[in-house]
Amino acid sequence: MQTQFYSLPFILVVCSLFTSAFAEHHEASAGIEAAVANAERPDEDTARDSQRKPAEVLEFFGIEEGQQVLDMYAGGGYYTEILSYAVGDSGRIVAHNNNVYAGMTGEQRTTRYSDGRLANVEELIAANNALELPDDSFDAVIFVLSYHDVYYLDGNRGWEKVDREAMLAEVFAATRSGGVVGVVEHIAAADTDPEVIAGLHRLDPELIKQDFVAAGFELNAESNILQNADDDLGIIPMLPQNRGRSSRAVLRFVKP
Repeated sequence: MQTQFYSLPFILVVCSLFTSAFAEHHEASAGIEAAVANAERPDEDTARDSQRKPAEVLEFFGIEEGQQVLDMYAGGGYYTEILSYAVGDSGRIVAHNNNVYAGMTGEQRTTRYSDGRLANVEELIAANNALELPDDSFDAVIFVLSYHDVYYLDGNRGWEKVDREAMLAEVFAATRSGGVVGVVEHIAAADTDPEVIAGLHRLDPELIKQDFVAAGFELNAESNILQNADDDLGIIPMLPQNRGRSSRAVLRFVKP
């Protein structure tokens, strides 16, 4: 039997590719740790940190001081506030909500942004397909527990059908070359019907990858830091018995 030997550079390349494809643990930088530990954060936010692991997630997404970041469907602003501290005075955060999200989180948002409390944060209230984002303006874009809603449709609540292809094309254009799109999403079972997904508020990670790759992004890495093997993938994550316990995909895409 012939034994085949590989050079050290070849081995290093293979190891590097494996690491980039699936990463399990991420030590947060001092800047991100300080942002999460900021004493100005509301108690109701910090109470959620243990199950959301924001320091590890933002480190995985490569958030740094001075960056321009778009927080898509930011909701009440849990991540927006941490991002604000992480990018510092030289950075800028755009916190996007559509009218439905804004209506659900009005008081929380008002309190968070009142009196210039987060001076480097700009609120953007815009419909799903009317973002009007400037080209090449963001170093990072994040979708945290929100991308499933682009599959959602409820005319009674004012949530109209989203043209996913058009929305992601705009996000792609607004992201700088080399910029990152980070997605955290409740996991649905593989090959779950998209019509069922809408009601579950979950997504098959493979569907997310398909959408963002089709938009021109490259899948750079994925992490299991928020996965929970005990999660019932057929239960709506927002139900009391599952809130904060859902198994979540954490994906990092890069614009070439």
